[in-house]
Amino acid sequence: MKDKVPKKIHIIGSVGSGKTTLARQMSKKLNIPYYELDNVVWIRQKGHKDIRRSEQERECHLDTLIRSDTWIIEGVHSEEWVSNSFQNAELIIFLDTSYSVRTYRIIKRYFLQKLKLEKSNYQPTLKIFFKMFKWNKYFEEVGKPTFFSKFKDYNDKILVVNHINEVEDYFNENRSKNIGIAK
Repeated sequence: MKDKVPKKIHIIGSVGSGKTTLARQMSKKLNIPYYELDNVVWIRQKGHKDIRRSEQERECHLDTLIRSDTWIIEGVHSEEWVSNSFQNAELIIFLDTSYSVRTYRIIKRYFLQKLKLEKSNYQPTLKIFFKMFKWNKYFEEVGKPTFFSKFKDYNDKILVVNHINEVEDYFNENRSKNIGIAK
């Protein structure tokens, strides 16, 4: 893959790690569509009346996405239903943003969404707000070690970064084409 810009990229990280921001930036720069795993799990409806896909529907929807020629998939999920995405990815970016930064972003996001300054796929309630802290802690204690244990066979295509700017550094150092991800 040296000197070749990957066309199938999976971005994983906790709540508030910067997955969606990075996916949007890479999508725009590389002209590759990006998909949020939350939108694979949920059928989005107006008024935040989302419908959860069945396991079969979810897996079929994800399979359709990863069969395409180019994609960027981002999400916190590392369960078995997502394993084909990791297998088919040319690059897996693990956003290992610090716990305190993620906590700050969860708080900031909540207030921006409540003030309608940031779009949300869900109703930003206090219940969801507090769940995000729980999910953040769970990812740190369980999700991250599970991911590295479960997908260690893909170490040659996993890029662990603490900040999205490091993704641009990676491309500048390892690729002949400067994709200019971070702004």
